[in-house]
Amino acid sequence: MTEIPKAYDPKATEKDIYTRWLESGFFNPDNLPERNQSGEPFTIMLPPPNITGSLHMGHALNAAIQDILIRKRRMEGYKTLWLPGTDHAGIATQNVVEKKLRKDGTSRHELGREKFEEEIWKWKEEYGNIILSQLKELGASCDWSRARFTMDPDYQKEVAEAFMHYYNKGLIYQGERVVNWCPRCATSISDLEVARKEEQATLYYISYPIKDSEESITVATVRPETMLGDSAVAVHPSDERYKALVGKTVLLPIMNREIPVVADRVIEKEFGTGAVKVTPAHDMADWDIGERNKLPIHKIIDERGRMTAEAGADFEGLKVAEARAKAIEQLTSLGRLVKTELYTHQLALCDRCGTVVEPLVSKQWFLKMKDLAAQAKEAVKSGRVKFYPERWQKTYIDWLDNIRDWCISRQLWWGHKIPLDGVDEVLDTWFSSALWPFATLKGKDRDVFYPGNVLSTARDIINLWVARMIYSGQEYMGREPFTDVIIHATILAKSGERMSKSKGTGIDPLTLVSEFGADATRFGLIWQAMGGQDIRWADESVRAGRKLLNKIWNASRLILMCRGDKEIVLSDTAPSPTRAVNIAIVKRINEITAEVSNMIDAYDFGQALHTLYDFFWHEFCDKYLEDIKSDELSTLDETTETALWALGVQLKLFHPFIPFVTEHIWGQLPKRHDTLLIVASWPNSQQQHTQAS
Repeated sequence: MTEIPKAYDPKATEKDIYTRWLESGFFNPDNLPERNQSGEPFTIMLPPPNITGSLHMGHALNAAIQDILIRKRRMEGYKTLWLPGTDHAGIATQNVVEKKLRKDGTSRHELGREKFEEEIWKWKEEYGNIILSQLKELGASCDWSRARFTMDPDYQKEVAEAFMHYYNKGLIYQGERVVNWCPRCATSISDLEVARKEEQATLYYISYPIKDSEESITVATVRPETMLGDSAVAVHPSDERYKALVGKTVLLPIMNREIPVVADRVIEKEFGTGAVKVTPAHDMADWDIGERNKLPIHKIIDERGRMTAEAGADFEGLKVAEARAKAIEQLTSLGRLVKTELYTHQLALCDRCGTVVEPLVSKQWFLKMKDLAAQAKEAVKSGRVKFYPERWQKTYIDWLDNIRDWCISRQLWWGHKIPLDGVDEVLDTWFSSALWPFATLKGKDRDVFYPGNVLSTARDIINLWVARMIYSGQEYMGREPFTDVIIHATILAKSGERMSKSKGTGIDPLTLVSEFGADATRFGLIWQAMGGQDIRWADESVRAGRKLLNKIWNASRLILMCRGDKEIVLSDTAPSPTRAVNIAIVKRINEITAEVSNMIDAYDFGQALHTLYDFFWHEFCDKYLEDIKSDELSTLDETTETALWALGVQLKLFHPFIPFVTEHIWGQLPKRHDTLLIVASWPNSQQQHTQAS
């Protein structure tokens, strides 16, 4: 008789189970059983975490979701590839290594570019793959033999070829436009690298005198120092208060420069006075107004965050804060400061170093987006690419409807160099990561595994990454890189705030793994992922997962004790019992199998787990197993056969969610063939798979 120990200890089993999976080679699609080799390919590309990163709750949830899909499809007979890798993370990695150098008493400038890059590679070898090791602890069944890094030589070649493709088509150009600029990092940065911090600021009301008139027009601004670079005052064309002033000239206070009053439909009549100053060189919205109205450009803040000569002799060389104080002083002296009031706004900070971001006009390399955006929109509108939940499609379309040409250059030392003679800049990290779905695939793999099937990612990179992958796939491969985009929930602290390590509200998933095991942690993550809504984290769900593991363990022990020394072995086909209690459980098992399978295929992972949990705990354990405990029923071969089959089916259904304990128990069950659960047949796998819709 096969015996299972009285208690389940995840610490004693999970590491050994993962080692068995690795040794089996089944994470690699080339090593899967024959039925998988002849099956359809199923591909997921792991969103590559930064080499500076460590596993957080969002990573853990996303990994669990992807692993559920991969494990189910693998059991269904698909030729599954879940390809992992890491991103070089440009500015983030450069900053991390620079901090290390400062601790060592040196800097990148003292080392020079070549030696600095050597230091980054050393750091990458030591720390760059930590997050991938952490994913293994969570049970991720990636094909580690195919792991990629966005600075691998073959990947660098793909990036250079992509750049030249766009360049030769006339889609890449060098020009001047307002960009996000970090004075400390001395580079342009992407929107994702701009952190928004709510702050209480002062709103200044400043009167601009109308030329040859006693009248004036008052504007409101939180940045009076930038008025030194004003090119116009703008009002909404339907604003009755200012219609008579459109086309007139005002005198810019302090500078005494003549500037026009223009009408533009983007102006919000309700903000301040309804009249706004227009500074094209230092505000992205103002740049657009300037373009439409052919306004001159006055760059009054430089790349160091100091005032330029164009700001005037009184201001040249001052820091921005100093210039603000001086501007207020002079406006007061001139009688042009009408009033002030408190105003709450979003302060833009560099996410990497915390420095205030300066929007400023800069000479950069840009990718023309009009045509690329149009084809990326069409892919979603036509239904070739679908979002789950569907509401995120609007976020995607809205961004593409209002897209600007993409600033793809960065003034960094670490990253993909722009492959043009005489150019010493690198490409935005998102340029290279946009190629991830196909640049990672070598040789015949590209023919077999492209396009992929599913992308699971966070909502904050729908625009910066998802859209860019879609048009990159269209441009280089002739089709989109995936059909389904899952936008997973954001995990919040109990308070409803975003988790933050600095505020003490962050939770390390590996701490949960250490205390409760990987299975219980995965259970807790998926249990709370209901309907795509954000999750207010509750440790109770992990504890509930730990109780479930014990319940499965004890139920398995009971069934094996009922079997005793009988020769009955686990069957993949449903039994044909005669007793009512056994007939009923067979019927319900088949129903639950269909329900859970359909829910997973529809990406309703939380509901699938709730359904399976409720059935197993209440119907199977509390009712069926209690019913068959009687001496009469427990001794019947029919009951043993039915109970063993029902357990086997449920282990399969649970496996994608809690793979370790199910694999361990599966190994203890009497079977005709000694197979790992990871490649066992999914229940009803003979039924034709239909794509979730």
